[in-house]
Amino acid sequence: MTNQPTLVFIPCFSGAPWDLTQLTALAHRPQRTFRLPEGVADMEAYADAAAEHVADLDDYVLVGDSFGANIALALAVRRPAGLRALVMSGGFAANPVTSPAWRSAMRFMGRLRGGLYRQLALRAHAHRLASPHDREGQVPWSEADSRRLFLDHTPAASFGARVGAALTADYVDRLDRVRVPTLIITPSHDKLIGEQAAEIMRTGIAGSREVVLDRTGHMFRFTHPETYAQAVETFLAETAADHETAHAAR
Repeated sequence: MTNQPTLVFIPCFSGAPWDLTQLTALAHRPQRTFRLPEGVADMEAYADAAAEHVADLDDYVLVGDSFGANIALALAVRRPAGLRALVMSGGFAANPVTSPAWRSAMRFMGRLRGGLYRQLALRAHAHRLASPHDREGQVPWSEADSRRLFLDHTPAASFGARVGAALTADYVDRLDRVRVPTLIITPSHDKLIGEQAAEIMRTGIAGSREVVLDRTGHMFRFTHPETYAQAVETFLAETAADHETAHAAR
C-alpha cells in the first residue's frame, strides 16, 4: 500500500528514540522516530521539535507514549494539515500528579545532579514506573531496566527540565481542537499517571476511543510491545479506509 500515513513515534520522558523493531504488527507501515531535544522545559518547544520532524510529510499519525503523548497532544491541538490520526498511551492532558507532596518530590528530584541523580532520583522514578505485570510481558522488565534506560539516555539537566514541562503543561481546555481519529491506550495498572488522566482526554476529544490493555503497567510499550503494536494496528486498520479515501479525493 503506497498511501499509508507515516507513523511518527514520539519519545517518552527518557528522550530515547523508540525501538521500532519490536513493533512487529506495524512493520508494514512507514515509520520514523527521533530523540527529544535536551534541556527543554516547555511542552510547546517539544511540540515545535516534533513539528520539525513531520514538516516533510503530507500524511502522518502521531504516536506518543507517556511524556511523548503530551507532546503529541500539544502538536495535535494546533491542527497541523498532515495529521491523520493520534495515538496516546499512558499520557495526560495536564499535570497528572495530584499529590502536592509528590509534586514537590518531583521538583526536588529534578534539581538533583551527579550521584544523587543517579542513585536517588532515578531509583525513585523507576519505582513509580513499575507495575506487578512488568515481568509477564513479551519483554520481561524490572525497575533496574527502567533506571538503565534513563542512565543511558537522560542527562540530569534534561530530566529536571522535563519535570518542569510535565508539571506546567495543560491542554485540557484545548482538547476539543483535536479533530482526527484518536486512540487512547491505557495500562491496567499505572500508579504514575492514574485513571483520571485517560478519562479527561476521552471526555474532551470528540469520538476518541480508549483501549485498556489488561495486566500491563506504565512501561507497557517496553514490556508488551507486540500487544501494544497490535492495539495500534487494529485502530489504524479501522480508520485507514476513511484516510485513504480522503487522500485520494484531494
